[in-house]
Amino acid sequence: MSGTTPPPGSGPGEDENPYAQSGQGRPPEQPWGATPPPSGPPAWSGPVDGGASAWGEPAPPSEPPQSIRRAAILMYVGAGLSVLGLLFTLLARDSIRDAIRDNDSSLSADDVDAAANLIVGVGVVVGLLGAALWLWMAYANKAGKSWARVVATVLGGLNILFTLFSLSGGGGLNLIINVLTIALAAYILYLLYRPESSAYYAAVSGKRR
Repeated sequence: MSGTTPPPGSGPGEDENPYAQSGQGRPPEQPWGATPPPSGPPAWSGPVDGGASAWGEPAPPSEPPQSIRRAAILMYVGAGLSVLGLLFTLLARDSIRDAIRDNDSSLSADDVDAAANLIVGVGVVVGLLGAALWLWMAYANKAGKSWARVVATVLGGLNILFTLFSLSGGGGLNLIINVLTIALAAYILYLLYRPESSAYYAAVSGKRR
């Protein structure tokens, strides 16, 4: 009938209200002081793929550039040359003894042997120390330590200087090793001061500050 009043709850729009049947006209309020869940990404997400962090700070370098890696490899070669020179010193003991005897015929056999053993011993110590320094510099420069480049520069300059002084002291294979040592030290210093190498040292030093 047209005059019939519709039952309560059957009015338009009431079925669409999820709180109508429970007697609530609006959604429940959050407790006082409660923080609503975040709706977007967090403010800090950390470094992404090795790039800049969310705060805009540059990420630390993950590995040394090619110039530093090549310099480290050549330093390993320098350590091998030091060991090779040590072996040549051991093998040249008889020649050293003969040279001492020819230089001073008044020395006894025991004196000649003692002098030869001293020269060989010094050569062995220098060879081992040189190999250790090469390996140490390879590790420290590959890690981007700025002081290591300074030390490598000093040691490389001294190595070139002393090797130049010793060029007239022998020939053959010993001369070849000396020339290779000079060229090796000069090229390593060139690699350590390449622009990408300097940028790597600066980045690592800035990370540690």
